Amino acid sequence: MSEEAAPQRREPAARGRVARTRQWFRRAGGRGGGHERDALITIGKSALAAGLSWYVANDVMQAQSPAFAPFSAVLIMQVTVYQSLLHSLRYVGAVALGVFLQGAFGLLGGPDLLTFVLMALAALTIGRWRPLGSQGSNVATAAFFAFSAYLSATSTGQGFMQLGQIILLVLIGCGVGVLVNVLVLPPMRYRSAESGIQTLGKTLSDLFGDIHPALREGELDEERTRHWRRRASDLGPLTEQAQSSVRTAWESMYYNPRRRLQRHHGRASFTGYQALVDALERVTYQVASMTRSFDQWHDGDSGSEHREFLSGYGDFIASLARITELFSRIEEEELPQRSQEACSYAQEAQQSHERLAEFAKESSLPLADPSEPYGILIGEATRLMDEFQYTCDVLKQAVDRPPACRS
Repeated sequence: MSEEAAPQRREPAARGRVARTRQWFRRAGGRGGGHERDALITIGKSALAAGLSWYVANDVMQAQSPAFAPFSAVLIMQVTVYQSLLHSLRYVGAVALGVFLQGAFGLLGGPDLLTFVLMALAALTIGRWRPLGSQGSNVATAAFFAFSAYLSATSTGQGFMQLGQIILLVLIGCGVGVLVNVLVLPPMRYRSAESGIQTLGKTLSDLFGDIHPALREGELDEERTRHWRRRASDLGPLTEQAQSSVRTAWESMYYNPRRRLQRHHGRASFTGYQALVDALERVTYQVASMTRSFDQWHDGDSGSEHREFLSGYGDFIASLARITELFSRIEEEELPQRSQEACSYAQEAQQSHERLAEFAKESSLPLADPSEPYGILIGEATRLMDEFQYTCDVLKQAVDRPPACRS
């Protein structure tokens, strides 16, 4: 087995809001990363871009509406440098169109209610123009702000100067945002297809690592299961992010200064990213269903069979945690080793599942009673095992394929 594997937690996680907050920051600072670390990186980069934009707009330019610059900088902070550039161009285009509409209507009709309504109709219509994409709504937003700025001007000339300043501030904000995205931890490694799988695997491993010690101790209280269910619901956006990272991994190679400094710019041996993410996506569905069953069940029997069932289920979840922990460290150069370890861990998980199913079958637990979800949990464990076995098979098949260019 890999000597790099993180030791599994033996004690249940502490409860309470303060304890959960500490756990969140501990996961964010962990070696394996995860969506908590990505969130902190995005927050830090966005705050840096906003601060620099505000300094330029307010302290250097002394603009009348300096907030346009930091707002623009944060808005275009996207997951890849390519997308930041694309969204910047669309956003600047949308703002320019909105400001131009206000200038035209203001010049022709003056700052009155009828002019505003006509301008709004034109801006909302143009905002549906396909090339503007998701930034189309900013045509109307820019037009409304421009109308307000134009209305507060003391003369027509000053009004047009303020409209031009809005466009300049937006350009400054977008420029600063793109520069920060390029120069400060450019989002290539932790938003690549490989790292999308790592983040999803790390988050699943952390969740399983919280569940199995509590099940082994028989601590199935409402606060704990509600927390599991909430964290399982966060897996959906992470899965979408991993899917998106597979589809757009090539984007991170464009305009990124780090692409020639890292080893991931050549040919890749792992061609199964999409299949692996698809398999993990089905796993997240089963995890959400499992945590929902636990969260809806707080009046279970306190007898020895009940506690033994929970302990066996905890052993099964612990075996799955070892597999997901492998996915959190997956790298092209180590795929053969990771594939062997995953297959070995899958066999151990299969054995834990068989022991759990055999115990449940021979016990007197009400497996057919829908109010006592023993049978439901056994079914979910079976589906989880099937999906993890398929996931490991996908990984093995990817290793056995000949090298192909990363798409």
